[in-house]
Amino acid sequence: MRDDATEILGSPPPGALLFTCEHASNRVPRPWRLRPADRALLATHWGYDLGARPLTIELARLARGTAALSRFSRLLIDPNRAPEDPSAVLLNCDDGAPTFNKAADHADRVRRFHAPFHERLDRTIASRKPRFLCSVHSFTPVFRNNARAMEAGVLFDQHDDLADQLLRALRAEGVRAEANEPYSGKAGLIYSANRHGTRHDVPYLEIEVRQDLLASDRLARGVARKVWSALRAVGI
Repeated sequence: MRDDATEILGSPPPGALLFTCEHASNRVPRPWRLRPADRALLATHWGYDLGARPLTIELARLARGTAALSRFSRLLIDPNRAPEDPSAVLLNCDDGAPTFNKAADHADRVRRFHAPFHERLDRTIASRKPRFLCSVHSFTPVFRNNARAMEAGVLFDQHDDLADQLLRALRAEGVRAEANEPYSGKAGLIYSANRHGTRHDVPYLEIEVRQDLLASDRLARGVARKVWSALRAVGI
């Protein structure tokens, strides 16, 4: 099932896992016209989370669960930020300024992309009643000249014990994983998982994986197997 904002894959029984990917796409549909500099920016981590889409789809396949994927670039509006957050629509970033964000109609972007994405997630959760929600993201190996040795992060703002168990299980799979890195859920940076997990009383976490480990579909499938093994090990 697919609309302008969201794609839902899988038709599992009630109670199956739900994997969301808020930065799955760098799509900028009409009426926006892209300049070469925009296209270059959209191809980077500013436009989307490289490798996160195939990772999410493979996790849902292994778990016989559901994948919920965004169909628009985070540069249009970021569904992992509250709509009123000033960083939801970026006017500038480290690698340039998207021309399609000059004089952006914020309300229109909420109406067309942000709100429909989250409303679709609400309907999906209400109808399928997942036992666990996992938001899937990726991060760059180097950010602002700082190399990141860690391979994965488990982000949380609640469910601390579950996060600690998953962290240990990932390490047992040979993954160099850290808690609330490279971003912290405690700092409010897992908006989507928190919004839907809290609203529907579903345990939730966010997983971040370094992008060079997801550089091909084959690599993403390998990472998915390790993450799925870790999820099973903690009884999720």
